[in-house]
Amino acid sequence: MITRIIVGLLLCFLGFMVVWKTEWIVSNLGKNDWAESKLGSSGGTRIMYKFFGLFVIFFGMLFMTGLSSQFLMATVGKLLFIQK
Repeated sequence: MITRIIVGLLLCFLGFMVVWKTEWIVSNLGKNDWAESKLGSSGGTRIMYKFFGLFVIFFGMLFMTGLSSQFLMATVGKLLFIQK
């Protein structure tokens, strides 16, 4: 249980750093052409990284509370597993 909490907190911290330091990530990794064309002409890459950071924070919280498997089964589990 303590491992799950530590991993969840690390994921939340990683997601927070991605959201907070988006400009540093863009300056080091460069722009993403797909994100620039689909999400905006002058900030699509930054928005993509911020969405990714929020996604990591969300799943970090789910993992920390032990709700990740229930969430996945409720959303995409019915598509992946055939129940008789």
